[in-house]
Amino acid sequence: MAAEAMTSLSMQERFAALLGRPAVADLMALTNGEGAETRIIGGAVRNTLLNLPTTDIDLATTLRPDQIMARAGKAGHKVVPTGIAHGTITVVIGKVPFEITTLRCDVATDGRHATIAFADSFEKDALRRDFTINQFSLSAEGVVHDYAGGLADLQARRVRFIGDPETRIAEDYLRIMRFFRFHAAYGEGPLDAPGLAACVRLRAGMARLSAERIRAELMKLLAARGADAVVPGMVGAGIWSGITRGLAADVPAFEACVAIFPGSDAVTRLTALGVRSSGDAAQLDERLRLSADERKRCEAVATLLAEWSDPAALTDKAVRLSGLRQGATAVLDALGALALHLGPARTRALAALPIPSSPFRGADLLALGVPAGPAVGAALSDAIRRWADLGFPDDATTQAAILRDVTGT
Repeated sequence: MAAEAMTSLSMQERFAALLGRPAVADLMALTNGEGAETRIIGGAVRNTLLNLPTTDIDLATTLRPDQIMARAGKAGHKVVPTGIAHGTITVVIGKVPFEITTLRCDVATDGRHATIAFADSFEKDALRRDFTINQFSLSAEGVVHDYAGGLADLQARRVRFIGDPETRIAEDYLRIMRFFRFHAAYGEGPLDAPGLAACVRLRAGMARLSAERIRAELMKLLAARGADAVVPGMVGAGIWSGITRGLAADVPAFEACVAIFPGSDAVTRLTALGVRSSGDAAQLDERLRLSADERKRCEAVATLLAEWSDPAALTDKAVRLSGLRQGATAVLDALGALALHLGPARTRALAALPIPSSPFRGADLLALGVPAGPAVGAALSDAIRRWADLGFPDDATTQAAILRDVTGT
């Protein structure tokens, strides 16, 4: 991005549009004036500079929490004290929530949390943040304030810690994961060398973090546009091994998965990187506290990889049968994990296969005289096997004939 582009009319127009959103304009008018100043901060400003979509809009203000609540309440807006101990109030305008946080400075940090004090300086509030590209603030007049050289870093697509990297990381060790995640989302080229070196030196501190916080950052990293360029560096820095307690990472498989399935989600990429057995799935669940759906998908991949033990012999029929049992998502996840071995053409061809849905039901067999109990399950399995042998025909006549053959009616 050219430096001139950041101050062009189109840029001014984008900021005018951001400030001109009815709810934003209402909130800015409500919280500015009478000695108070409020600005839009962080990601909304960064994304507008990059001409990227802006959804969540956060604000910082010189107002104290009780003053925010008083002004918003007087205007008739819903007020929720979501993080009042840290100065954050959520104001809902037209069903859209906005977080407004009183300017702060850190009194003490322990690697996970910060003890804060309210402040009146936008600069001090900005310089306590993690990266230079996250400390921007936008005034009601449309002026972008940059206290740490973030505009130059944004132009260079460089993710750089504010001040000394080790100091920033020691304040909150989750910033190690965020370093890789933000580079994957916004950076280009090599990782910032001083930042990477600090992450390597202080990586042991991540053991103090909750699994839930690590998982949230890891999943965002895996889904980011530049994940394929950054994840190998994260693994090479020892971060993956540390957070998974030594689980092997298959970086080439991950890279092949992303290359063949560029729109794949974080779980598909996670399984390509780290799941080869049921033990791997269990270890990831233990270390990352996966959601129920994520855990199920990891387990399904482990099951399918065991079934597909020889990728070279994997048939269309086997993939479709697996999809019938495990679902289309599980098939895609497992193919992502095997993409390196299958090759692009075969992987894409298998992924394009239609996944069948069984036309047979237990009630059909009961109606044909099969006694209730285990016999129904056995007959269903036999019917599905015969149906698969015939190529999964969808005509009712053939399906009825299969049922007659199975039941001898």
